[in-house]
Amino acid sequence: MRHRIDPKIVEKVVFGFLLIVSMLILIPILWVFLITLKNGLSVITWDFLTTSPTMNAGGGIYPAIIGTLLLVVGTVIVSLPIGLGAAIYLSEYSAKNLLTRIIRIGIVSLAGIPSIVYGLFGFAFFVIFLGQFLPIDWRKSLLAGSLTLALMVLPVVITASREALEAVPEHFREVSLSLGATKWQTIRYAVLPHALPGILTGTILGIGRAAGETAPIIFIASAWLARLPNIGNYYIFSGFMALPTYLYSTFANVGKYIENPNTPYGIALVLMILVFIITLPAILIRAKLRRGRKW
Repeated sequence: MRHRIDPKIVEKVVFGFLLIVSMLILIPILWVFLITLKNGLSVITWDFLTTSPTMNAGGGIYPAIIGTLLLVVGTVIVSLPIGLGAAIYLSEYSAKNLLTRIIRIGIVSLAGIPSIVYGLFGFAFFVIFLGQFLPIDWRKSLLAGSLTLALMVLPVVITASREALEAVPEHFREVSLSLGATKWQTIRYAVLPHALPGILTGTILGIGRAAGETAPIIFIASAWLARLPNIGNYYIFSGFMALPTYLYSTFANVGKYIENPNTPYGIALVLMILVFIITLPAILIRAKLRRGRKW
């Protein structure tokens, strides 16, 4: 007779293995955060947060903070409606055939493309091609950067939103349709409210990635030094500063133009805090909606 292993022992072994794997992931992240916190706190002052940088790389990072905020807002404005619309179509309206499966596989594959590829595409299409038809030179512009980053985060938003929509139980739709609701009314009132936590998850991931990317915007959007955007001067077509690219520039020039070696750590810490503040409302709303979910 074959000896049977106790399921409780198997469960403990599996849980122990998962705990070890989780710690192996969390320990490096925590280590990086603590080093950034230790070195960055000495740099962060009120002047550092509220003044503009100078030609000798002194001063503060206020224009970079504002530029990053505008870049994230522009990315969300473009990517969220398109991503949610595509997810609704793929989940609720599209036929379950080979073409749909190919499209879904393609969207998932796009999420793994290196960000520099999106930057090259954005430069070729938005800057060079579309720039031929515009009366304004927008080679380094907020709009080009937002559109490029929106393309980059779209696969994440679409995939997360589609999976959230498909996770809603089918009988929600059946009950709504049996009561005489139209297809859109069913989606609007019976499906979307329950899928909102998953949609917010995709949005949070997209915001985090857009705020921290350097490669896609380093040569089509961000400038080394730039003033605050001037609304009366078509600021969406002008260059701007962003924290990721300014962080890269300061780190590359420590000892040459940057006297304080902790300056990059201060910029990195501000960027981490800024991303957390931007995503915090979505995190709180998602947590509240999940607590109220009955299924």
